[in-house]
Amino acid sequence: MLYRIPCLGLAFIAFACVSPSQQLAPEHLIQPGTLADSQNQSLAQPESKRIFGLIPNYRTAPSLSNFEPLNRTEKFKVATQDAFDPGAFALAALFAGEAQLTNANQSFGQGAAGYGRYFGTAYTDLLIGDYMTEAIYPSLLHQDPRYFRRGTGSGWSRLRYAAGQIFWTHGDSGSTQFNFSEVVGNSTAVAISNAYYFDNRTASNAASRLGVQLGVDMTANILKEFWPDFERKFHKKRHRNEAETEQAHPIGAGN
Repeated sequence: MLYRIPCLGLAFIAFACVSPSQQLAPEHLIQPGTLADSQNQSLAQPESKRIFGLIPNYRTAPSLSNFEPLNRTEKFKVATQDAFDPGAFALAALFAGEAQLTNANQSFGQGAAGYGRYFGTAYTDLLIGDYMTEAIYPSLLHQDPRYFRRGTGSGWSRLRYAAGQIFWTHGDSGSTQFNFSEVVGNSTAVAISNAYYFDNRTASNAASRLGVQLGVDMTANILKEFWPDFERKFHKKRHRNEAETEQAHPIGAGN
């Protein structure tokens, strides 16, 4: 997806909440094909569909355990969910505002009409990028568009794993392959965008946009890898604070 927000900062926030040397305790590990107790069942719940309540997160899978490939219809469903999620429209609105503030495309102009052009092209970027990298090329090349969380090991090893998934993915057969869907898909999206970005049609600008997009998608993978840890840590802290507040001010206590 052609994200143009500082996702690196968001990834840093999520990653910082998990110590780089931290490893999940044995009781937090889910054995393939088993759900030993209620705690494991809670860990096996579906991934959150939005990161920070905004970034669509429909193509993240908890792990590679019991891998089953997606068929073509399912791949297009994932792309459609990402592309038409309310968060995608909110992101496009943010991208449009940032681009207009920096006057990224002077031919678009300013004012409401100019913002409308920025919003339209920003959302088109998201739409084309989603379908190219999650549906069209994965279907043609028989590759799986999902990000499979590692979820275990040190923070640094998981960071390397998440970053590497931009260039390596799994085929429908389960084998590891070069991620042509990501690289070629985003290259195609950038090429198509030349049709409506009138001010930035040079080869150098296209190469720059592709490099930025791959970097941003890499950052998005890092967010997907650590987001569940961030959520668990946040919820534990919130519940602890609520318990401490209740102890300090027990219900029914006199004023």
